[in-house]
Amino acid sequence: MSGSQQGATQGAERTDDLLETRDLDAGYGDLQILDGVDMRVGDEEYVTIVGPNGAGKSTVMKSVFGLTTHMGGTVTFAGEDITALNPEDIIHKGMSYVPQSDNVFDTLTVEENLEMGAYILDSVPEEQLRVIYDRFPILEERKTQKAGTLSGGQQQMLAMGRALMLDPDLLMLDEPSAGLAPDLVDEMFDRIDSINEAGTAILMVEQNAKEALRRCDRGYVLVQGQNRYEDSGDALLNDEEVRQEFLGG
Repeated sequence: MSGSQQGATQGAERTDDLLETRDLDAGYGDLQILDGVDMRVGDEEYVTIVGPNGAGKSTVMKSVFGLTTHMGGTVTFAGEDITALNPEDIIHKGMSYVPQSDNVFDTLTVEENLEMGAYILDSVPEEQLRVIYDRFPILEERKTQKAGTLSGGQQQMLAMGRALMLDPDLLMLDEPSAGLAPDLVDEMFDRIDSINEAGTAILMVEQNAKEALRRCDRGYVLVQGQNRYEDSGDALLNDEEVRQEFLGG
């Protein structure tokens, strides 16, 4: 058994878990995708899920956020069982989710999109809006522009900015580099790094597995809806079995 497989059983030394799934079974209607998934994200930790297409990576994110059919197991966030909650209630708990596609309102302006991120509040938090503009200056430059006219990279920044308007404890990102030009991928990862360094925990699904594992604290390799490996990002990168099976050698 490799060190990474042992990690899936034993785990690293536990931190204060912000998010935890236990024996999570979930899918869509009668179709089960996830089978007994155990996963955790510590407070302010940066965790990446990688694996082959169809492994259930995005389904994990959607299941945590209440967007799939729950079939068994539990989801706990900040010590509270949120398994039966819908997304509207989960947002109130301090979690935000950025889906891979259709993640901006095309016909609204950049600033209107950001304001929509704070729709559960009585008023737009101007201080947090300032934080978003400082983090993504291009959004302030384009704040009166319709979101649908932005480039793919700018739309991804807008989607993340909107998700950050409530200053969540956990930001979940589904394939944030998908569709980006190669020269923009590093910039996107740098921005995610800075969000994490500012104190927001990250749970990310990412197709660019090597780069994602290089930057994260811990990673999971999901295969056919089950955990195959868990370890630090560096350990997974250096695991011969993981490299050959999932990272192209």
